[in-house]
Amino acid sequence: MSMREFVDHWAASSSNGDSDGSLLYLKDWHFVKEYPGYVAYTTPTFFADDWLNMYLDSHPIHRDSDIANHTNEINCADYRFVYMGPKGTWTPLHADVFRSYSWSANVCGRKLWLFLPPSQSHFVFDRNLRSSVYNINDDVSEKQFPEFNNTKWLECTQEQNEIIFVPSGWYHQVHNLEDTISINHNWFNGYNLHWVWNLLHEDYKVAKDYIEDIRDICDDFEGLCQRNLAANTGMNFYDFFVFITRFALANIVELYHIQNPKDTDFISAETANHFVYNLMSIRDVASKMVSTEAFNTENICNISEQNRSAFSDIIKILEEESFRRLLVALSKAYNYIDRGQKDCLKMKDSSQKGCLSVTCLKPDCNVVGDIISFMREIHGPMDLANSPADIHFYSVEI
Repeated sequence: MSMREFVDHWAASSSNGDSDGSLLYLKDWHFVKEYPGYVAYTTPTFFADDWLNMYLDSHPIHRDSDIANHTNEINCADYRFVYMGPKGTWTPLHADVFRSYSWSANVCGRKLWLFLPPSQSHFVFDRNLRSSVYNINDDVSEKQFPEFNNTKWLECTQEQNEIIFVPSGWYHQVHNLEDTISINHNWFNGYNLHWVWNLLHEDYKVAKDYIEDIRDICDDFEGLCQRNLAANTGMNFYDFFVFITRFALANIVELYHIQNPKDTDFISAETANHFVYNLMSIRDVASKMVSTEAFNTENICNISEQNRSAFSDIIKILEEESFRRLLVALSKAYNYIDRGQKDCLKMKDSSQKGCLSVTCLKPDCNVVGDIISFMREIHGPMDLANSPADIHFYSVEI
């Protein structure tokens, strides 16, 4: 239905006092993506280190033509949402997409949150760890979910103008205690990147097990596993590898400038350490990817050209408009976090030549030339597992 029809339905239900069977909850409205010129709010500084939405503002989540269809691109436009619903609407028990962080700000209304720590998450699953409890307020079957009664829930009431932060892996169920409008973001960065990889790896094993019996008659078994993973989880190994490759390069560009303080606008030691930590986080995740079947010699050779070109040619990546936009976004985000002032930074024109780091003061910066003298091509996770940590030397003086 249209937005007008939803609002009319909501108003009619409220005026009639009808709360049985006709409650509708508007969820996952990509408000920022649909109305980019209407800046209704600014992301709080605490949550600005948002790799997921930075990336999706300039890159598609999928590269393969048989995955990147029109429907998927709408669903993956971004992970910044508006939720609107009357009293009595609710969200079933779940852990957030990609095991990301999330934050939720109440514009108006009140919500009741019920949280379960990750250490207890297995209690809400059945014996096979495939099906989870939908509504914790139901009469949950002890036969189907034998450990559910061992759960210990944390409860919180969120008031108007308050923000809830949900860490990675925390299952939660949410109820609107009043008519409510909220802003909700999912995001991840170097600090919870391992959560994303762990989820992808676990979901991959499930997707692979389901079709293991057709391996011998399948021309591209690994490709089929990856397509199923993308359909089920929203991202596959190759999507994720393109993602971390580009963030490795973007963090290297930012860290590069610390070598020459006179050519760089002031940047704190804390921010420099963020870049180092990000690269080491990427290295650690990449090292876990090395041994997977998806990146063995045979399957690397079968990767689609769309995916291969998106991570292999460093010169091409550094010159892409999409990467330049990502670099600007990352650079501005860390300056915003460092200084706490977003408006003081003048955004550089993404069509200009040379370096686009907002901290760089040098008109003839040779960051691209210096990076490609170090490495010109990335062949797979092993290159990220070995290389980004070597950039660590940039921060020795810091």
